[in-house]
Amino acid sequence: MSNLEKKKIAVLAADGYEQSELDKPVEALKSAGADVKIISLKPGSIKAMKDHEWSTSVEVDHIVKEVKADDFDALLLPGGVINPDTLRADEVAVKFVKDFFTQNKPVAAICHGPQTIIDAEEIKGRKMTSFNAISKDLINAGANWVDEEVVTDGNLTTSRKPDDIPAFNERILQEFGK
Repeated sequence: MSNLEKKKIAVLAADGYEQSELDKPVEALKSAGADVKIISLKPGSIKAMKDHEWSTSVEVDHIVKEVKADDFDALLLPGGVINPDTLRADEVAVKFVKDFFTQNKPVAAICHGPQTIIDAEEIKGRKMTSFNAISKDLINAGANWVDEEVVTDGNLTTSRKPDDIPAFNERILQEFGK
């Protein structure tokens, strides 16, 4: 039995998520036996971006106002430029993210995904990475930003970009499986 079997993983995303940053980690988590649920702000489906163009969609399992961190073992925050900006403007989504930190559950964010964590006020003093374009945002929020493929600091794992997904997936499988 995989150490991810029986684990429930929340993936919080909105329209404009980066397709590879949701699809590839979800595929890796499901292959390892995790029960992965897509959480969003609205029911139905959410649309991905790929190469700066609208792309495929994914079905939403639950809207964020109907779930809580208690229902899950870990949280994944994919990037994309539009997605985290939409999520961070929603108080319920920000509280959902913050609750994972309050409960010291594993959280993983890639590319622009950490922007939502800024609004959850869980950045200060953490060693993190991200897409270079938001490094100043993280530094201004108190992070010790580094340009590395994947970084884990306590319960938080961060990664820079789609090219880093293989290393990111390997790390989240370890961290979410603990």
